[in-house]
Amino acid sequence: MNDTLHAPATYRYDYLPSVPPPPDIQPGPVTWARKNLFSSPFSCLLTVCFTGLAVWLVSQFLSFALVKAVWSGDSEVCRANPDGACWSFIGAKLSYLRYGAYPPTERWRVDLTQLIGAALIGWLLWRSAPRRNIAALLFFGIYPIVAFALLRGVETIGLPVIDTTLWGGMMITLLMSVVGIVFSLPLGIVLALGRRSELPIIKAACVFYIEVVRGVPFITVLFMANFMMPLFVPEAFTPDRLLRPMIGTALFSAAYMAEVIRAGLQAIPNGQYEGAQALGVRYFTMMRLIILPQALTIVIPGIVSTFIGLFKDTTLVAIVGIADFLRAVETARVDPTWAGPTISSTGYLFAAIVYWAFCFGMSRYSMSVERHLARGHKS
Repeated sequence: MNDTLHAPATYRYDYLPSVPPPPDIQPGPVTWARKNLFSSPFSCLLTVCFTGLAVWLVSQFLSFALVKAVWSGDSEVCRANPDGACWSFIGAKLSYLRYGAYPPTERWRVDLTQLIGAALIGWLLWRSAPRRNIAALLFFGIYPIVAFALLRGVETIGLPVIDTTLWGGMMITLLMSVVGIVFSLPLGIVLALGRRSELPIIKAACVFYIEVVRGVPFITVLFMANFMMPLFVPEAFTPDRLLRPMIGTALFSAAYMAEVIRAGLQAIPNGQYEGAQALGVRYFTMMRLIILPQALTIVIPGIVSTFIGLFKDTTLVAIVGIADFLRAVETARVDPTWAGPTISSTGYLFAAIVYWAFCFGMSRYSMSVERHLARGHKS
C-alpha cells in the first residue's frame, strides 16, 4: 500500500478576451435608425420624404406662430401682417376668454375659487404629501359648497348673486370638467359593481342604463338634460341652466367609466375574492380594501383616457347655449374691431394649445403613477 501523498494539482485558468457583440445587435440610435428607417431603398425613400415634409410643416408653423407673429399693437398692425399670428388679439381678449361676461369687479371670486381648487388638487395628486385624506375631505365635501358660494354669490354674506347666463370662458370648461370627473368616477364604480351583482334586478338596471347611455350620442344626452329634465321635476326644483348639462355630462361619462372599471374587476383573479371570503371579510370591505384598489390600478390608462375625452367633450355644451372656452374664442374672433386675416387662425391655435396642455398634463401624470406603481410591484 502506497502511503505517499500526492501534491495537489494546480489548474490554470485562461480567460478569453471579451468580444464586442455583432454590429447588428448593438443598441444605439444609429443601429435603430439603420434597422427601422433605412433597412431598404424604399424605406430610405419614405424616411427622406416624410422627414422633409415634417421639417417643412414645423418650419411653416414656427414661422406663423413665432417668427412672423404680432406680439403687440392694435388690430391695424395685425391686418397689415397676413403671414403671422396676432397674439395681441389674444392679449386683448384674454379676460373674456377666461371669464366670459362675468362682471369684472367680481372676477376675483373666480380667481380665488380656481386657486383653492388647484391647491387641493395638487395636494391630492402629490403622492408624498401628508394628510391626503384631509385633502380629499376638503375637496369632495367642503370645496363644492365654497365654490358655489363664491361663484354664484350669497347675499347674506355680502356677495352679490351672479346669474349663470354671465358665466363663460375657461371657467365654464374647468367647472364642467371637474364636476364631470368628480362625479363620474364614483358613479361608474357603483354601476360596474352593480353590473357584476348577483341580484338580477340590480344587474338588469345597471346593464340597461350603461347600454342605453353608451348607445346614444353625447349631444342627445345634453338635449335631454337641458330640455326634458325640467318636465320631470316640479317647477320650483327645476335645475339651473348650467346645472342641467353638468348632470348630463356626469351621467354620460359614468356609463363609459363603468365599462372601464368593469374591465379592471374582471382582471382580478378569483383567488383574491376567495381568499377574502375565506377570511370572513364582508363584501363592501373586500371591495374597498382589496378588490377596487387593484382593479383601479390596472385600468389607470383607461380612466385617464376617459377623463381626457370628457375634458374635450365639454366643448359640446355650446350647443345648448353654454358659453364655454371654445365658444368664447368663436365669439371673440367675430369682433369687427379685430377683423383680420389671421384672427380666426390665432384664436383656434390658442384654443388648441390650451386643450393640449391640459390633456398632455393629465396623460403625463397618469404615466408617472403607472411607473410608481410598477416599481412598487417589482420591489
